[in-house]
Amino acid sequence: MALELLVHGVGGTTPEKMLGDPRTVRVSGDDTAAVFRRTEDADAEQRPDDYRGKPVPEAYVWCNLTSGNGSRALWLLLLPFMVVNLAHWMRPTSRRRKKTVRTYGLLVRLTGLTLTVLLVAAACEVAIDLTAWQCAGTPECSEGRSWLGFLATDASGHGGWWSQPGRRLALAALVPTALTALLWYLSHRTWSAYESQTPLPHQQDPEEDPGRTALGRPGFWYGRRLVARLRAAHTAAGFLTVAAAVGTSAARHDRRGGGPALLDVLGWILDGTLAVGAGVVVWVVCRRGRSENKLDRRIDERLIRRLPLGALTLLALTLLYAALSRPEWTSQGRLPGDATFGGIALVQGILVIALAVAARILYCTAPDPRTAMRGLGGPAVAMLSCALGGVMSGGGAQRVADWLDGSGEPGSGGTIDGPPVLLTWQASVIPLLLVVVAVLCGWLGARTVRLKRREMATLTDDYAGEPEDAARTRRIASTRARASLTDRAPRIIGITSAATLFLGTAALVGAWLTEEVPGEAAQGLPIFFEGAAQTSQALGSWLIGFGFILFVTWGRRAYRDPSARRTIGILWDVGTFWPRAAHPFAPPCYAERAVPDLTWRMHTWTRATRAEGGRLVISGHSQGSVLAAAAAWQLWPSVRKRVALLTYGSPLERLYGRWFPAHFGSAALSSLHREVDCWRNLHRTTDPIGGPVRVQPEDDGPQVDRDALKDPLAYGRTEEHPLPAPILGHSDYQADPAFAEERARLLARLKPGVPGQRPGTQVTAAPADPPDTAG
Repeated sequence: MALELLVHGVGGTTPEKMLGDPRTVRVSGDDTAAVFRRTEDADAEQRPDDYRGKPVPEAYVWCNLTSGNGSRALWLLLLPFMVVNLAHWMRPTSRRRKKTVRTYGLLVRLTGLTLTVLLVAAACEVAIDLTAWQCAGTPECSEGRSWLGFLATDASGHGGWWSQPGRRLALAALVPTALTALLWYLSHRTWSAYESQTPLPHQQDPEEDPGRTALGRPGFWYGRRLVARLRAAHTAAGFLTVAAAVGTSAARHDRRGGGPALLDVLGWILDGTLAVGAGVVVWVVCRRGRSENKLDRRIDERLIRRLPLGALTLLALTLLYAALSRPEWTSQGRLPGDATFGGIALVQGILVIALAVAARILYCTAPDPRTAMRGLGGPAVAMLSCALGGVMSGGGAQRVADWLDGSGEPGSGGTIDGPPVLLTWQASVIPLLLVVVAVLCGWLGARTVRLKRREMATLTDDYAGEPEDAARTRRIASTRARASLTDRAPRIIGITSAATLFLGTAALVGAWLTEEVPGEAAQGLPIFFEGAAQTSQALGSWLIGFGFILFVTWGRRAYRDPSARRTIGILWDVGTFWPRAAHPFAPPCYAERAVPDLTWRMHTWTRATRAEGGRLVISGHSQGSVLAAAAAWQLWPSVRKRVALLTYGSPLERLYGRWFPAHFGSAALSSLHREVDCWRNLHRTTDPIGGPVRVQPEDDGPQVDRDALKDPLAYGRTEEHPLPAPILGHSDYQADPAFAEERARLLARLKPGVPGQRPGTQVTAAPADPPDTAG
């Protein structure tokens, strides 16, 4: 008896489409992820004779893990956290430099911590500085805004009880505090809903392949301890950031003299306590990384409870300290946000450079030409995550400043001074970055044209004997040329990240040297340079605000529109496959639910049908092939040897192998080929995502990759295809006759029980089946 377990890819689908039958029934799982069968196959195990010579099809549907209800559209605002988490898994392959591997992971975790501080600092800038300090303290800005009336001061500098600056700041601090609490809640809730599944108990393989990936380790898909520690540290960091934004402003005023000496002492105590709290947070982040060699169920209860609670207590005491009466205190200018944002940008730049050094050292120990950017993919992606965080924080501050200032221009004759100068400098370099991106896009366009001409010249060889159709040839050649652009992504990302680092450094230096906005700093230069600086400043400010609005608008649209939500779900399908190892506020890892689901299903079915010679083919399309491979690595050796793997449209080597070489590199994929009974992979030249897995068989064994499938199946009209055959690209691999042919070969190759001897190997006794236990 045979089972074919189908796993869909990005974008999701329905069990009816996967099984080709409108009548389906759920045999295991829940509304989030489940296994389905056709209604007529529900009791297949009781009728084994009816399924001789054909498999029982099952469909594992996991799309609701990434694009379910509308609230998940809000995950779009967590995009920088997701991107920096990807950087953790992009380290090059290295088995000799364990200290460098740990250093790499530490640097990524610290980069993630700076993103949390940046996001909370941006919320403080909007609520505390722009709204409570500048606008509420300026009668020209607060007049006409009734919601600010109880905080505002009049022209003489007087107002109600809340109008004192310290009290205004304390009240406004509730906004970033609520944001931090919301992030903590979402992280805790999503972990419980998606990532708390218990993996299959492991059996030690006495002949474990030295090239085997870490994805097969017992604790890889169960990172509860690390996520809980990071969640506590990042939550405390958010609270401490809010406390610093309020408390240091009050302490700075008290140090100027003229007030009670007790307030000055309290200010120094507050600063010292904040420094100690920051040190503790950094120590917690640095102290422990992932534990994958065993299933670690322990939780550091005291740390998890006391660290955020201690930071929240300190924040409450800080707000009380700031709310003490200071009648002589008036709000003028800006709060010292330039130092804060400048310090964050400087630390991020240093961390990215150090990460690049560590990645390069790791790559040089085991160089692989297929690795993206020669090992620098992780630092490049980390740089992009910092840039995304800067766009979101700077864009939010710019838009709120424009809204509060009305028709004025913040910092240039408006009613308020506006956001920190550094944010304006960062915005002014965005047009230059867009020029770089435009040049890269032009290069891609020119390359696409050249590839299209090359494909048109060789296309007739694939469809020899058929009448030539120029329009048809152009369409097929264009599809093939566009599909090949995926392989140019490393160069695009590398150049963009390098330009971002260079321009960000220039903006930081410009802000520190001039303490002026770019347009003002250019005054006195020739008129051309002065005009260019003013134009860049205005255009960059508009673009960074537009980017922020685009984030919010896209998230709002996806909240209401299921089709837009599925589009965002595709982004999460790729970005949230990996566990949260660098940032606890990243969107949840769906694979920590999907991989245990698939592993348990394969284990229980093969054990239940062992007497009938149970055979299993796990068939994965696109991202489903990645889940299938990860699940196969988690199986016990005795079960894995009774499993065949069929992948199609698979990004296992083309994307995952190049960008995540330590886990999907050539050594890992070769190990998977040796461990499963058999593996076949289908791909097309018109597919922009899938490709060959490039695994070389041993001892003249069967090839993993089949020759690229024809797409379209027919060039023109034929007896088999009287209507024009569509160009399928990444979809509908089952429509190709090769799919059924390869599936039949895999099922025929699998023997009842343990498969036969591989060429060139000795016969050994098969390991005993794993016990039928749970948990």
